[in-house]
Amino acid sequence: MKVDAFDFDLPERLIALRPARPRDRARLLVVRAGGLEHRLISDLPSFLTAGDVLVANDTKVFAARLHGLRLRETGPAKIEILLHRRLSEDRFSALARPARKLAVGDALAFGDLSATVVSRGEAGEVEIRFALCGEALDRAIAARGEMPLPPYIAGKRTVDQDDTQDYQTVFARQTGSVAAPTAGLHFTPQLLAHLQEKGVLRETVTLHVGLGTFLPVTAEDTSDHRMHAERLVLSREVATRLNAVHGAGKRIVAAGTTSLRSLESAAGDDGKLAAYDGDTDIFITPGYRFRAVDVLLTNFHLPRSTLFMLVSAFMGLDVMRAAYAEAIRENYRFYSYGDACLLIRPS
Repeated sequence: MKVDAFDFDLPERLIALRPARPRDRARLLVVRAGGLEHRLISDLPSFLTAGDVLVANDTKVFAARLHGLRLRETGPAKIEILLHRRLSEDRFSALARPARKLAVGDALAFGDLSATVVSRGEAGEVEIRFALCGEALDRAIAARGEMPLPPYIAGKRTVDQDDTQDYQTVFARQTGSVAAPTAGLHFTPQLLAHLQEKGVLRETVTLHVGLGTFLPVTAEDTSDHRMHAERLVLSREVATRLNAVHGAGKRIVAAGTTSLRSLESAAGDDGKLAAYDGDTDIFITPGYRFRAVDVLLTNFHLPRSTLFMLVSAFMGLDVMRAAYAEAIRENYRFYSYGDACLLIRPS
């Protein structure tokens, strides 16, 4: 499909710069065959039934953005590095800005944390090796780095201490993401307790969100776009329990597009889920046949983004264009710190 089909006018004022407080007071647009309904995230339990299962991504965002200097005899130059994939105990793939200032062999300094450029790729990607490794490197990155807020937020205000809590979900356990699975940001202990009281089950997967989150779709046709691979872990035990939920005639509810992409990556043609431990670069566009997920809770996404393509595949492009038009008319807040929609496919 032409990427232009996923374009729409989004007023810049609707891109949220701070989350709702408390988190579960964010607005919720419910989208289903019967039409649209305006609710709050705290109303989520009323749309689920006992035996349904909520699947969340338990990845944890790390302080992946580093500001430092490139060191040469000709003099230092300021550089920004966004770490996005760990390659070994001391090496990362990263996105550099400005990339033109870096060459293989360059020495980098982020305060007292030093590194060397090992290789350069396309579109500003570099591989860097740090002088530290393992847990010592993890501690140094945590001390020197900052939360990697999306440019739509970080370009409008300074990243601050609030973001260290706001940009982390209640499910976060496994460190490795450079972006939060943002649907999970809406959950509070109180909301989870209400879901449990309703009899809604809960499971987790791990998908470490990577560089693709920050890169625009530059292709003119969706068939020419390639997703960056991301690390996914779905345990055999969780897969077995999720299969049992479907076997009992109940629904799998994905908390976010990363959870949905994880489950669809691990599903066979028959819809059965299996253990998965490896990379996935699944790219979901209209025409995709969903095999695992019945309901999707997700934030509002940007025009021409792979995530708007995914939700259009889930509910239909015309349905989602109408839903987004309604959200814009009603001043819903978009993107990472914004409001959410609940997409309920016909049974």
